[in-house]
Amino acid sequence: MTAHISSLSNTCPDCDALETTPVSRRRFVQTLGAGAVVVGATTLPRVVCAADETAKKPVTETLVKKLYDLLTPQQKEEVCFAWDYTDDRGLLRTRVSNNWNITDVDKFNIGGKFFTKDQQDLIRELFLSLYNPDWHERLLKQLRDDAGGYGRSQTFAIFGTPGSGKFEFVMTGRHLTIRTDGDSTENMAFGGPIFYGHAAEGFNEKADHPGNVYWHQALKANALFKMLNGKQRELALIEKAPPESNVEFKGKGPKLQGVPISELSSDQRAHANDVLKALLEPYRGADQEEAVKCLNAQGGLDNCHLAFYKSNDLGNDGVWDNWRLEGPSFVWHYRGAPHVHVWVNVGSDPSVKLNAKG
Repeated sequence: MTAHISSLSNTCPDCDALETTPVSRRRFVQTLGAGAVVVGATTLPRVVCAADETAKKPVTETLVKKLYDLLTPQQKEEVCFAWDYTDDRGLLRTRVSNNWNITDVDKFNIGGKFFTKDQQDLIRELFLSLYNPDWHERLLKQLRDDAGGYGRSQTFAIFGTPGSGKFEFVMTGRHLTIRTDGDSTENMAFGGPIFYGHAAEGFNEKADHPGNVYWHQALKANALFKMLNGKQRELALIEKAPPESNVEFKGKGPKLQGVPISELSSDQRAHANDVLKALLEPYRGADQEEAVKCLNAQGGLDNCHLAFYKSNDLGNDGVWDNWRLEGPSFVWHYRGAPHVHVWVNVGSDPSVKLNAKG
């Protein structure tokens, strides 16, 4: 289920070998958070910008219903599935990987002839609505760098029936798994696990990751490492990173690596809040808030640990490329070598299982 990254020697098994298992023709069957955030005594402000993003626009879930209604019976047969549809990859709706397609990319890529111009425009609007508008240009740059641009190698699927029960929209591609479910998926933020990444200037990035739209997140975390005292650094710095796709929930107990956020000073904890803010910033306000709500259900950041990994330190500069923020049912694993991969699994219940492939 998961892939091990031995000592990560500038190789990335699934980036240069796209999973291409096609989804054959099949019948489709049937099938929507908010919250304030508390980290100890620190309050995380609403992150999203651009004039409250969706004030004058349809919400993402409305767009999923509109897209579903625009699909022809033939199109639905190819890209719509039962809520609990399972194939040899497991429960397909919940799958996450760093480089894959949920449907046949050659036949059903979102920029191809299978979809009309009106449908393509709606899919693009839906995709962008999942993100903070201030991030749209950065997202499109990532897709240009990693996949030749938006629409060329991304696919989507709809599970369930939007507007009449549970449903979920999932879009996939290289360095992309993103979804929305209108709160159909119980106990999970983002509708389930997600993935993002970027290889800005080639597969093997330089130590300072020039042009990488996500590297600032690692710099924010490393700034917190510099604030730690000697004993805290001993706890925080781990010799070897776990396999990147190992982001199953561990629950409560002494299983988490790194320094406990609860043992940090008030200024360090405030900076931990800033790290969380940087991680959530790319996403739409509703998803930011739901992620915080799930985190708070398991004790907030005070129940999380922050770990940095010595392995695969690009440039041997002590700016840790690989790190992880983790709580009982919150995992944000950042792998920065040889380029950025980030696996995200956020829920309110540690018992929720993960369907992941490295």
